[in-house]
Amino acid sequence: MKKISVIAAFFLVTAVFGQKVSDYKYISVPEKFKDFDKDSYGLETSLAKGLTGKKYTVIQGIKEWPSDARENPCHVLYANLLDNSSFLKNKVLIEVKDCNEKTVFSSKGSSNIKDFKDGFQDALKQAIIAVPVSYPTEKVQTVKAESVVTETISKNDTSSSAPVSENKFGKYSNGKWNLQKIQVDNNQFILADSGSSVPFAVFKASSKKDVFRVKLADGTYTIGYVENGNIIIDLPQSNGDFSKEVFSGK
Repeated sequence: MKKISVIAAFFLVTAVFGQKVSDYKYISVPEKFKDFDKDSYGLETSLAKGLTGKKYTVIQGIKEWPSDARENPCHVLYANLLDNSSFLKNKVLIEVKDCNEKTVFSSKGSSNIKDFKDGFQDALKQAIIAVPVSYPTEKVQTVKAESVVTETISKNDTSSSAPVSENKFGKYSNGKWNLQKIQVDNNQFILADSGSSVPFAVFKASSKKDVFRVKLADGTYTIGYVENGNIIIDLPQSNGDFSKEVFSGK
């Protein structure tokens, strides 16, 4: 019986340093903004159109990701639109984050038009004005931080790095979340919700076969593993415990 005791782990992190929003080519826009879940007022389409006018390549939905973006999700920015309204004005906030949930750009817009649809559309136009034009450079690159994982393993156990053996693309669900798997390379994949612009979880292979270092959408780090064709994540709870979330292939 293999026994593993993880003493300390500093997870392998993909980071992008010192980049401006204009350095990027791709921006992902969600199919629906959480702040406008009851009525979108066509804002998703308008934001995508506005960003396209600024020379960005806008991607919406998992299937639209081009191959070079799939190969490195950190070459993609993730846009969101927040309802920032006051009592008398319709206001919006464009917020753009990188793959590490770091805000790289934000812009506010406001309108005196009281009608919600026209007012929010007008506010969005004002916010888009401040978005710089895309001018991609070779500076957008990933930097891997060192990781240290100490494990106690039985004498009969051997550890080795192994590529992900599951299907490169597929749908997985735990009954609460329906996610799409995207294989980035042999040692990295993501689980993404088509309704969000940020990946649900990013998996990176560890030195142990089928055991992964996992970064969640909120920036939390944990571990995950593959078992009987299922993808399993140990989700941290507020009380310090972990819940076992099993995502089965659909």
